[in-house]
Amino acid sequence: MQLLTVEDLKVSFPTPDGVVEAVRGVSFSVDRGKTLGIVGESGSGKSVATQTIVGLNPGGKVSGQARFEGRDLLTMGRDELRRLRGAEIGMIFQDPLSSLHPYYRVGWQIMEMIRNHTDMTKRQARQRAIELLELVRIPQPHRRVDDYPFQFSGGMRQRAMIAMALALNPKLLIADEPTTALDVTVQAQIMELMQRLQDEFDIAIILITHDLGVVADVADEVLVMYAGKPMEVADRRSLYYRPHHPYTVGLLESLPRPTNKGQRLKPITGQPPSLIHPPQGCPFHPRCPYVMDRCVSEMPPLDDADGGVAGHRSACWLPSDIAGASPELDAQRLDVAQRNRTAVAAAPEGGAR
Repeated sequence: MQLLTVEDLKVSFPTPDGVVEAVRGVSFSVDRGKTLGIVGESGSGKSVATQTIVGLNPGGKVSGQARFEGRDLLTMGRDELRRLRGAEIGMIFQDPLSSLHPYYRVGWQIMEMIRNHTDMTKRQARQRAIELLELVRIPQPHRRVDDYPFQFSGGMRQRAMIAMALALNPKLLIADEPTTALDVTVQAQIMELMQRLQDEFDIAIILITHDLGVVADVADEVLVMYAGKPMEVADRRSLYYRPHHPYTVGLLESLPRPTNKGQRLKPITGQPPSLIHPPQGCPFHPRCPYVMDRCVSEMPPLDDADGGVAGHRSACWLPSDIAGASPELDAQRLDVAQRNRTAVAAAPEGGAR
């Protein structure tokens, strides 16, 4: 059953240099107890999209729908959204050191959130804070509840943020780059913790990250964003084993692997475009090795990919049967692009493209 459904979300912000079109028509849904991974480079719009639906981006021009259990979050008043955040939708932010107030003890901050949404007494809220710290495996929670954030390690601060987000048993947890500042071992511990808590409490999770490796073992479905637009969406297995969009392929090829020991990583060439003046057509075409003439002028729809596998969609003009990551398919992509460019160059002036 769908818990959250977002349809054609668009978000823009006025700036002295022009209007930044941060999110340009994004749609997705999250089922109860499932995990949606939203991935893309910095500036792709993934954080703006999720923060907007819970009212954390004031000042932007917003359109579309974001229905949470049938209620449109985008039309809710500020007070109604404030009651919803924390109680039904929990948030884990990228940097717990800046999210936790340095002046207040960790336990006090958890207690404050609990007492803002419930009628618990101070004693009851403190006991609940201790239980939460124990739940996320903070050692000696009865003692550490009175520590300040600077007395916690990076991994412990992130666990405290997860404890705060879970304090009122929310139905949806939005985790925005929750492992970026952590080393690989602690990253794995945090992801294992989130999976365990999801299984225990049947929580839906939106996991936002720039690293496809982070969602490799946890996401049920993955949405790839670029320049504020959805590029590809598929279940985890389809996306990793048969990616279709060249941007997705580029993200996967840039991941370090044990088999690449001693070799240079393969980066995506170029830089993401300005969202004040996004390129015409497919926004990825200036960086795409398979660019065709059609890509420069027409934005492809998010359509079926991978031979019509259910739920696998890609916004690319390449044929749907060229899905996967291999040298053979790479050659096919290049061949299709070259044949298209040759056909366009040979067509009489005014001919159809």
